[in-house]
Amino acid sequence: MANTYTSLFYHIVFSTKNRLPYIKPEIEQRVWEYIGGVARQHNLTALQVGGIDDHIHALTMAPPTIAPSQIAQYIKGESSKWIHETFPALRSFAWQEGYGAFTVSKSGLPAVVRYIQNQRAHHQKQNFQAEYLEFLQKHEVEYDERYIWG
Repeated sequence: MANTYTSLFYHIVFSTKNRLPYIKPEIEQRVWEYIGGVARQHNLTALQVGGIDDHIHALTMAPPTIAPSQIAQYIKGESSKWIHETFPALRSFAWQEGYGAFTVSKSGLPAVVRYIQNQRAHHQKQNFQAEYLEFLQKHEVEYDERYIWG
């Protein structure tokens, strides 16, 4: 569209199914890089991808034509297929059904990049469930804990 200007940054967060520790340190860099490639294939920019064994954070810039739900679908679907094909021992790998998506202002990007880069140190003190609930509360997202971990 003519005269349409956007600056849309999303912090997408989701875990492995049942928070199982599938993404071991020896493969994580390959997984994060692959996810960056998935983003590029879909006209997204992955500013930072990271996480630990049981979850992922992806900071992406997106055009207004791509909804956060579509970003999560691209990343989860294509990376899951690739993980199955690339790592035969991870045939049972799966991502959780849902995801969290939070907007980030341009001025907030450096802090989110550092946060994602420091996931291993961060999770020495806090597990994924506590982190995720903290994100939901910080962003004032209503949720029902009976369904959040499905």
